[in-house]
Amino acid sequence: MKAQVIHETGNPDVFRRVELPRPETGPGQVLIRNLATSVNPIDCKIRSGAVKGILGDRFPLVLHSDVAGTVEEVGEGVEHVFPGDEVFAYVAAGGALADYVVADASVVAPKPASLTFAEAAALPLVATTAWEALVDRAKIQSGQHVLIHAATGGVGHVAIQLAKAFEARVAATASSEEKLAVARRLGADEQINYRNESVESYMERLTDGTGFDVVFDTVGGENLDRSFQAAKPQGTVAVIAARSTHDLSPLHAKSLTLHVVFIILTQRTAAGRAHHGRIMREISRLADVGKIKPLLDQHRFTFEEAAMAHRRLESGEAVGKIVLENTRIG
Repeated sequence: MKAQVIHETGNPDVFRRVELPRPETGPGQVLIRNLATSVNPIDCKIRSGAVKGILGDRFPLVLHSDVAGTVEEVGEGVEHVFPGDEVFAYVAAGGALADYVVADASVVAPKPASLTFAEAAALPLVATTAWEALVDRAKIQSGQHVLIHAATGGVGHVAIQLAKAFEARVAATASSEEKLAVARRLGADEQINYRNESVESYMERLTDGTGFDVVFDTVGGENLDRSFQAAKPQGTVAVIAARSTHDLSPLHAKSLTLHVVFIILTQRTAAGRAHHGRIMREISRLADVGKIKPLLDQHRFTFEEAAMAHRRLESGEAVGKIVLENTRIG
């Protein structure tokens, strides 16, 4: 099979197209004929060397974890997935920049019938992350006031739709009026241009100064301090980027609950992989009833254009997910 691999960390030019043996399917596994994947920030961080050891330290590495395609074969003991099934999955072990991907059968879910393979490939990592943060950890409830940062980012745009599916009132931040218009179309009840409005201002405007029940921070860094500020007393903050140092006294002063979400850890256990499979099946259902629709960046790429796709994400200009389609085996 063909694959895009890296033999060392560095800039996007480190990708090389190589021929690799097709993976073998073991007990409890499925082999997926991979038709599409998408780029996530963690892929760029692994490629650049900003984080180490997530996919192991042995080169060559095949990056990406979002998979959408058809089942080629199933291993012993697999009873809920069959050859020819259209599926999608988040595969924490990576390997999705290749023609075929082996995955634990428990993480594989039916592709939403209403979505193309490219659209489906945009969802697994970001939808699983949003679910773990909002549903599993923050336990959002109908009627709660939820603030979601980075409305048009990969995780943020799904989080808006997921919170609305749980009947929350959603406020979302973005950096431009164009992105705020997208947030509105995604279902955000209230929009905040964080470049033009302070936390104090939008708290007063939207919550009478009280703060939000739940704040979902998909940005991290200094924005996490702003998230602490925006949460109401005894509120909840969920974050997916917490590799930074912060003064935690605001948490104490407000008696806040802080959840850090790192979904790669979940797939290190059989129970965690099964849970991700259940999340993916629910995401598939929500997509098919019109509750979740992936937002795709206007620029599309092929697997051979992995370097260009990574540059696009790192440029900060993308709106929505960057998808790559496998034009060789479709």
